[in-house]
Amino acid sequence: MAIRSLEKIEMIDEKYEKVSSNLKSIYYELQEISRDICGYKEDTYFDEDERNYIEKRLDLIYSLKRKYGNSIQEILTYKEEIEKEIEHIVNLEEYNIELKNKKQEIEKQMNLLAEQIHKIRKVEAEKLSENINIQLEELEMKNAKINIHVDYIDNEYFKTGKDIVTFYIRTNVGEDEKELSKIASGGEMSRIMLGIKKVLADTDTIPVLIFDEIDTGISGKAANAVANKLNAISKKHQVLCISHLPNIAAIADYNYFISKNIDQERTRTQIRLLKEDEVIKEIARISSGEVNEVTIKYATELRNKKAS
Repeated sequence: MAIRSLEKIEMIDEKYEKVSSNLKSIYYELQEISRDICGYKEDTYFDEDERNYIEKRLDLIYSLKRKYGNSIQEILTYKEEIEKEIEHIVNLEEYNIELKNKKQEIEKQMNLLAEQIHKIRKVEAEKLSENINIQLEELEMKNAKINIHVDYIDNEYFKTGKDIVTFYIRTNVGEDEKELSKIASGGEMSRIMLGIKKVLADTDTIPVLIFDEIDTGISGKAANAVANKLNAISKKHQVLCISHLPNIAAIADYNYFISKNIDQERTRTQIRLLKEDEVIKEIARISSGEVNEVTIKYATELRNKKAS
């Protein structure tokens, strides 16, 4: 309609002719585009069933993401894990047989190693017993005999093999040996441990050793032996020893005086590091109960022996 109207007045002015020409060009282009679109429509195939299938797949994927992961890769990883579990369940009997065979092979190797360890322990236990007994004799426990039992337990495993190692001791001639932990007194136990630590001084990794009541019931030669062994052990370990013997106090690098006092109706324990002159006086006091010229000289001689 617009084109026909313009055609009636296009002879009046060139501008109307120009507008009419442009409008006709646009019209023809629109017709061409319309034909192209109709051609596209005829070439396009739409399958309702396929659309429904795609929508269902997308719904399934969104549902799987909510349950098993935030991405397709996470869902597939979970799927692989479940498949492995299913395979394991399906082949459970086969897995059990495989594990039993591995267990038997491992037990065979463990038993072989345990037997080898047992033989070594038996030999070393005899050597250790002999060496400890030598130390006990030097510590004036001449009638005491250590015997280390190494018992092989056939149906059990421990972290270090299949052995139960027990220290037995006979404290007097004619007596039966009994477990060390059940019969030894505090003083005896300290001296026995001193003997054991002396034997193991080069291999023991315990940094600090504490000896209490180690001087119970000993004096003279035995006291000197205990002092010498404590001194030897202190070369490779930190040794703390509570003692009333001058022989032992004299070898210490540091001497602490422990006392109890009543303060405001409460008993308090005080520990004080002694200076060298105080050490001499304290050694003199515990040697005879008195501090005089003779005991001071004796204490000084004991300290000089340590220095030499």
